Amino acid sequence: MRWPWSERRGWSWSAFTELAARFGYGARGFVYLSIGALTLFAAMDQIPDAGSSTEVFQWLADQPFARVWLLILGGGLWAFVGWRVLQSVFDADHEGTSLKAWGLRAGQAMSGVFYGVLAATVFELVDESEPGEIEGADADQQAATVLGLPFGEWLLLGVGLGILAMGVGNIIKGAKGDFAGSLACDADTCRKVTPIARAGYIARGAAYLPLALFVILAGLRAQASEARDFSASLEALEAQPFGSWILAITGVGLMAFGAFAFVEARWRRIRPPRDLKPG
Repeated sequence: MRWPWSERRGWSWSAFTELAARFGYGARGFVYLSIGALTLFAAMDQIPDAGSSTEVFQWLADQPFARVWLLILGGGLWAFVGWRVLQSVFDADHEGTSLKAWGLRAGQAMSGVFYGVLAATVFELVDESEPGEIEGADADQQAATVLGLPFGEWLLLGVGLGILAMGVGNIIKGAKGDFAGSLACDADTCRKVTPIARAGYIARGAAYLPLALFVILAGLRAQASEARDFSASLEALEAQPFGSWILAITGVGLMAFGAFAFVEARWRRIRPPRDLKPG
């Protein structure tokens, strides 16, 4: 197997950035593949609660050589954050400056913040002398912190609307996105992986919608207790009619999203900007 950078002589900024970005996509794939598996197990009543990134990190912390795996995963997530910065600030994907392009880049920026929080959570476990329960703030505590700021209700409402936009955007991208155009693979491979990408993005978008509603209600009512985390969002899906089936389908979809992240780690077109000038 020959990787896209394998034929280059020596190491350059471009080659290093490409390798880091691919490493980051792989880390994202591991997180979502694991969350999807935990969600599927919850739908089958094999475990009590639907999956979340915190549970994935906690499971990894309980394995042999835990710190090694956590350092690899955390490093990969930070690498992905760096790639998101290049995409959103320096237009690494050459989206341009149209209204649609700015919307895409804003979504990439929000994604960078999200994965930065995940990476920080991973290294919180690494820093503990004996990896145990993660002691990060719960969703309602985080919401209370935001509400304590000037115009906190509006800020929290804005966060909720941002999550809602990400959810709807993921669903639209899953339904209409041109995934093959961003991959450097042959036509047959691109044709086979496109349905995986569509299922993954639609499932992730659907999982974000209850989470957005929780945060929006917390902002509108100025009550931190209304906020919930991603795991609670999945549990809200399970509470609907035929909820176990909905949760199982969502779990499979999240696994598909993780699988497509591995596809991107291998074949995504990555063109790091040579001149780091915001544009």
